[in-house]
Amino acid sequence: MEKYDVIVVGAGHAGSESAYISSKLGCNTLLLALNLDSIAFLACNPSIGGTSKGNIVQEIDALGGIMAKIADKSILHIRMLNEGKGPAVQSLRAQVDKHKYHLFMKDELEKQDNLTIKQAEVKNILVKENKILGIETTFGQRFYSKTVIIATGVYQNSAIIVGKSISDNGPAGFCNSKHLSNSLRKMGFELRRFKTGTPPRIDAKSINFSCFERQPTNLKIYGFSAFAKEKKYKEKDCFLGYTNNETKNIILKNLNKAPMYSGKIKGTGARYCPSIEDKMVRFKDKERHQIFLEPEADGTCEIYLQGLSTSFPAEIQEKIVRSIRGLENAKIMRNAYAIEYDCIDPLELKKTLESKRYDNLFFAGQINGTSGYEEAAGQGIVAGINAALKVKNKPPFILNRSESYIGVLIDDLVTKGTNEPYRMMTSRAEYRLMLRTDNVLERLYPLAIKYDLQNEENKKLFYKREKLCEELRRELKNTKISASSNINKKLEELGQRKITQNSTIEELIKRGIEIEFFEKEFKRKYSYSVLKHVEIEIRYSGYIEQQKIQIEKEKQQENTLIPNDFDYLKISGLRLEAKQKLNQIKPITIGQASRISGVTPADITVLLIKIAQRG
Repeated sequence: MEKYDVIVVGAGHAGSESAYISSKLGCNTLLLALNLDSIAFLACNPSIGGTSKGNIVQEIDALGGIMAKIADKSILHIRMLNEGKGPAVQSLRAQVDKHKYHLFMKDELEKQDNLTIKQAEVKNILVKENKILGIETTFGQRFYSKTVIIATGVYQNSAIIVGKSISDNGPAGFCNSKHLSNSLRKMGFELRRFKTGTPPRIDAKSINFSCFERQPTNLKIYGFSAFAKEKKYKEKDCFLGYTNNETKNIILKNLNKAPMYSGKIKGTGARYCPSIEDKMVRFKDKERHQIFLEPEADGTCEIYLQGLSTSFPAEIQEKIVRSIRGLENAKIMRNAYAIEYDCIDPLELKKTLESKRYDNLFFAGQINGTSGYEEAAGQGIVAGINAALKVKNKPPFILNRSESYIGVLIDDLVTKGTNEPYRMMTSRAEYRLMLRTDNVLERLYPLAIKYDLQNEENKKLFYKREKLCEELRRELKNTKISASSNINKKLEELGQRKITQNSTIEELIKRGIEIEFFEKEFKRKYSYSVLKHVEIEIRYSGYIEQQKIQIEKEKQQENTLIPNDFDYLKISGLRLEAKQKLNQIKPITIGQASRISGVTPADITVLLIKIAQRG
């Protein structure tokens, strides 16, 4: 009888992160994959990051996870999104080689101590008196463990839909998980049906790239990991293009053949990542929609058409693609498809991502109703850390909304739930100026050290970075610049008044001049990331202080614990809706209770009175 500390079911982005971090923390871990060739496979867009998603990747890195490291080794193209806007909405996004990403991740997991990897499909979760004992595979094997993490992604009872064709398999031709849904239903979980999709891949040789706008990679950026020492990636360009009226007419004329309008698709799709047919219906007034041409890998001609996700029949897909300028002769190598799959209601979970129904059972990734590799991996590392802590009888690991996007993501899921695939966006974070891409280490590295999530080499790099940041701050505060024509010309361009006397570089940065303008004034001993971090801290210091004050004010509610034996249904003064919602979610703090839909400030006052009465 094989026994483990942690069993992870599913080896996608959530499962890989969970298995990596739990084994890193010394737990004997078993990772089960439906197919070893699908470990961390980028079934949809081979990109990592994006608005707020890039921040999550960097948060995973700061907490000792692996996604950033693997992405950096696989980069084809990288840039900072929203560079022309403020730092609160800037995020890294990289196009990566999908084959290398899978192979590098598989290699890292195989080399990891305390980690066993097996190819098998899980049929049942073994339970006794609401406590998880392990799992049973379709081969009849039983593996026992102290904790189990379910991270099956979009493979759970999935179906691929193209026009009238519906096939019983997972993404990219991989098999799906056919039995686990029944086990979860028997355990009392109510399963939902969600949907996502992917666009066609076309042959690069059949594209007229001169019709598209070239988007070069950003040569200043090393990668996602704060510990990246040099650039090693091969640079490939991406391209921007647009649909047109002909595209729109083809889609609207054939809507009856689109599965999402003909009734073939039953699952709920992502509102913020719609198919091209959904865009054309919802935004009929728009003359065109953006599409991005992005490489799938270094050793292939396949080009991913981001923005053209669809489930139209193959012959309609070809007409849509060829209606776009520059793609008149395009050859589709892989057709687009929609995929439906089972997932649970995340309101079933605690903030640790442990089930409220069963001790030692955790869920992570798209089975919790999220979309995206990054959201999945962010949940994966939290579930993996908490499973390991549970094994060691240590207090749980919980990230707050004010310190990470992962904290926002999990709090939203377990407090508000979701009726559609949840996608992280900067607008979901009330303190997004504090959750910037440049200050990830400052926010989360102390936690990584506290929970022993990082190695000694990275600790030294962190302390070295802290020292350099402090040196740079002193240098900028003490170095004075004379009133020159160059300085005043720059200030004039920025709409600022001229200076007539010496000013410190710090003062001039506050007035809008970029730190790189003063490169000659101090020795270039600082990395690009250190320069940008200190510049942002100086320029936005007033706004940052305001958010810190706001966070401190709200900490009282976040730190006010609610007794776990509260019977909300018996508390007089609470409205019926509040009683039902509070009883279902069982918030652990007043702050969490206040964010539950249907709970009013008056209900919070009643709770505070009851807590005070309890002493």
